[in-house]
Amino acid sequence: MSLKVAVQTDPMESIKIRGDSGFALMLEAQRRGHEVFYYHPDSLAMRDGVPSALAYPLEVRDVEGDHFTLGEGARVGLDTFDVILMRQDPPFDLHYITATHFLERVHPKTLVVNDPTSVRNAPEKIFVTRFPQLMPKTLVTRDFDEIRAFRKEMGDIVMKPLYGHGGAGVFRIREGDENFGSFLDTFAALTREPWVIQHYLPAVRDGDKRIILVDGVFAGAVNRVPAADDLRSNMVRGGAAETTQLSDREREICETIGPDLKAQGIILAGIDVIGGNLTEINVTAPTGIRAIRRLGGPDIAATVWEAIEKRR
Repeated sequence: MSLKVAVQTDPMESIKIRGDSGFALMLEAQRRGHEVFYYHPDSLAMRDGVPSALAYPLEVRDVEGDHFTLGEGARVGLDTFDVILMRQDPPFDLHYITATHFLERVHPKTLVVNDPTSVRNAPEKIFVTRFPQLMPKTLVTRDFDEIRAFRKEMGDIVMKPLYGHGGAGVFRIREGDENFGSFLDTFAALTREPWVIQHYLPAVRDGDKRIILVDGVFAGAVNRVPAADDLRSNMVRGGAAETTQLSDREREICETIGPDLKAQGIILAGIDVIGGNLTEINVTAPTGIRAIRRLGGPDIAATVWEAIEKRR
């Protein structure tokens, strides 16, 4: 089976191939003999209800600094592709949301991974609140009084922007921290979105586990341990990747959320678990595939493509 595949992603020259799951999917698509194209979301256009993009034939290589070659670009209808991988990084803003509207015009005739309607309706830090029994104590709000009451009850809290990504803007506020009021004022001035406030989990020092699910089924995991001087375990923020195994609790989490993910057309998801607590469900451009493979784990890119090919 040879498929015509487009990858909607950030500029190819900006991709850090060592840790980019989208790049792993491109390599695997090429290995399987699929015809691969690249386009940037800024090139999306819709004329008379028909979406198109400026797409370039793409050849990829697993070579730092020389990882791609583009052919001659042409504007083509999105419905001419068999598969589109939506792989641009957040922020999950109106630009991102608009791209999902374009893509849902061709899905599922053209299979979009992940389902663009579900991506739009499942912001990562809100979608996870469907499963409060699996989460740490969590508040989503901009209301100062609610935040103060939550902090008084919890003591030690973590605050992060609702639509943030990559660990940006994540802060731990300890009980009695005199900067708390100034922090609220600063945060309020910087963004109009609500915040996520969660009970601080000391187990984060042992790692924040990234677990990958494909079609709602556990496919692999990596433990990300934060640097000694940083709260955040994201590998782009200096977190160290370690091999890991799932606990019984983590298997329970996967089995609980997996059917919901599959029902919504979320072929590839990455969940974050700290000390047996589910903190996020990532469905936009989840990472972790390359780190898992590099540490001797399964080839999740191949598993994803098997799921895609089964649908085509």
